Amino acid sequence: MPRNRKLGRPTAHRNAMLRGMVTYLIENGAIETTVTRAKEVRSVAEKMITLGKKNTLATRRAALAYITKEDVVKKLFDEVAPKYADRSGGYTQIFKLGPRRGDGAEMALIRLIDEKAE
Repeated sequence: MPRNRKLGRPTAHRNAMLRGMVTYLIENGAIETTVTRAKEVRSVAEKMITLGKKNTLATRRAALAYITKEDVVKKLFDEVAPKYADRSGGYTQIFKLGPRRGDGAEMALIRLIDEKAE
């Protein structure tokens, strides 16, 4: 079984797409996409939040190397990661929304878990 899904794209395009989606997820808290993309974004986003929890210069630089906006990295380290200080994983939720109207692709909403809502 391969380590990651190829999503029908060349490697560089797939990595750029995932970087953009992870940046958007951390910036806005939720995104709507296909189920397979959501599952790939989940693994990368959780790794970024784990980096944010360590909060060292090296982890900040590693996050800056992946996330495309500096202000999103600042938000990750200052706001998002401290919310999950007592959690050891599972920072995101995926909700299936049903098929997309145009091509029938299974859609999903991926969002960061809100501690207050539980």
